[in-house]
Amino acid sequence: MTHSLQRGRELHVRAGVPESRQDGSKEAPFATIQQAADIARPYDTVVVHDGIYRENVNPKRGGFRDDARITYTVAEGEHAVIKGSEIVEEWENVEGTVWHARIPNMVFGDFNPYDTALEGDWLEQPSNWKPSLGDVYLNGRSLYEAPDLDAVIRAERRETGPGPDWMEIPLTIPRADETIFQWYAKVEDNHTDIWANFHEFDPNRETVEINVRKECFYPQRTGIDYITVRGFEMAQAACPWAPPTGDQPGLIGPHWSRGWIIEGNDIHDAKCSAVSLGKEYSTGDNEAFRWDLKPGYQCQLETVFRARHIGWDKEHVGSHIVRNNTIHDCGQNGVVGHLGCVFSTIENNEIYNIGTKYEYFGHEIAGIKLHAAIDVQLRSNRIHDCTLGTWLDWQAQGTRVSSNVYYANVRDFMIEVTHGPCLFDNNVFASPYNFDNMAWGSAFVHNLFLGSTRKRDVRNRFTPYHLPHSTQILGTACVYGNDERFYQNIFAAPKVLPGNDTRDTSVYDGAPTSHEEFTRRVHDQGIGDLEIFETIPEAMYVDGNAYLNGTHPFDREEHSYSSSKDPRAAVVTDEDGSLWCELILDETIDVETTVIDTATLGAPRIVGEAYENPDGSPIVVDHDINGEPRNEHPVPGPFSTLQTGMNRIRLA
Repeated sequence: MTHSLQRGRELHVRAGVPESRQDGSKEAPFATIQQAADIARPYDTVVVHDGIYRENVNPKRGGFRDDARITYTVAEGEHAVIKGSEIVEEWENVEGTVWHARIPNMVFGDFNPYDTALEGDWLEQPSNWKPSLGDVYLNGRSLYEAPDLDAVIRAERRETGPGPDWMEIPLTIPRADETIFQWYAKVEDNHTDIWANFHEFDPNRETVEINVRKECFYPQRTGIDYITVRGFEMAQAACPWAPPTGDQPGLIGPHWSRGWIIEGNDIHDAKCSAVSLGKEYSTGDNEAFRWDLKPGYQCQLETVFRARHIGWDKEHVGSHIVRNNTIHDCGQNGVVGHLGCVFSTIENNEIYNIGTKYEYFGHEIAGIKLHAAIDVQLRSNRIHDCTLGTWLDWQAQGTRVSSNVYYANVRDFMIEVTHGPCLFDNNVFASPYNFDNMAWGSAFVHNLFLGSTRKRDVRNRFTPYHLPHSTQILGTACVYGNDERFYQNIFAAPKVLPGNDTRDTSVYDGAPTSHEEFTRRVHDQGIGDLEIFETIPEAMYVDGNAYLNGTHPFDREEHSYSSSKDPRAAVVTDEDGSLWCELILDETIDVETTVIDTATLGAPRIVGEAYENPDGSPIVVDHDINGEPRNEHPVPGPFSTLQTGMNRIRLA
């Protein structure tokens, strides 16, 4: 086993090997990944072989630049699983289908999930009891925690219907009938008792696991840079609630570091968040909940300034890549991050079943939930069957959301209290509820909207904006709404859902159509400062859109296409798992269009930063969702070509 700065070492790991005389070579591999992580240095590759590794990998070192990283990878053609759980084998039947197991507390070490409450800022339900971070899994399936033993005994079948009464948005997607498998735990001084209703299953003949570790792959120290994690299955971690004001550990994450690559993994069954690109403890940890002195908004604002004081900048934090992963069946987030997600790329991931157990509710649940996503690129992700597909909250500046497909979600997207520039291009939003827009300064170019939307201004929260492509804070502002661009999209929603405003751009009717008109109308009111700016709607830039199914254009849109015909548009999945968009056109969409670029889009008034790439180069939206080139007069929507009649276009 040789070491050089050019090649590094291969450190091998194989589950179940004898513990004597291990040196990490292929002939004498380590038994745990942690053994390799304790000695791995820049340029080294840790090769993990078949097996289940029940451990939390805590890397002691990282690399020092992109081409001098430490790589953790699964051996070619093999399957390695990192689990935050342990098997429980000795169950005693106590009543009917209810069983009991006693676990010595030494199994948990200094962290017992069953003695740790699920709590924190903006976590609201259930309000009459507190769940724990624990979980019980039957043959890999997460069961439901019960508030008491009586609930376990009487666990029954849940019928198809709406979600819990405390859900923020009524559930619009039917759920299948399911039998409720519940458990309850009680922690004593030396042991933890768990009761579970397994119904027709005998737990001594099945695989029953309980989560015992907070994470699966997560450095305990910050500043562990340039690590690649590739090809693993990772599951069943007891990670806590991860609001933007809290420490944000996930099942896997860089923990306030720089330059990680997380790729090609199957990540699932995090109690809260799967992949965390988030903040750390010293900038604040649930202070609104813990101290009850200030609202969460004020605490969050303080975390941003605290982060600047400790070196929140591109040289120290962020620039991660999360790609080609399958992320599913998590309670809070597929990907979460506040501050630590800056300058990152999240691409080609499939994310589903996030927040759909409805065990708890808070205002931080989404397939992807990011705060301060400065220059973050979200592209070519497939996000479905989530309570909320993606939520960009605060400081989505220089952010680009491109070529993603959203479908079968309760809501597809939400953007909140951010000031732009944020560009949405070539996306398909196919759920009945597409968008919550509680921001301003966004641009929407060549998207397909098949659902209704809600628009709100937010005038009681001032949030930061930054110098271009930087974490340096330039100012703060509330959200007046508008100052947005809608170019060459297709709108085709069949109806406006209850609680939504519209299914098209008519919600902007009456707005100015240029910065010059806006400022003239402001100053026509006479002498004043802030108060005269607050009374006039911001300008809107809308042109070249197609309105199908009876949707309506912005009343000052110069070029548009309208049709009352229903295109019966939908996203469908074939038996082989391929994803397609189908829509029927009764005639060619005929509207004057042009290739949209940075020059066309301009810049939001408050921030003054152009819609451009993170390196400052211009953006040209001249390719479609599948990378096909557009001509000089492109058709609206995310596809380079559309024909009369049936269109069936592959998405993934």
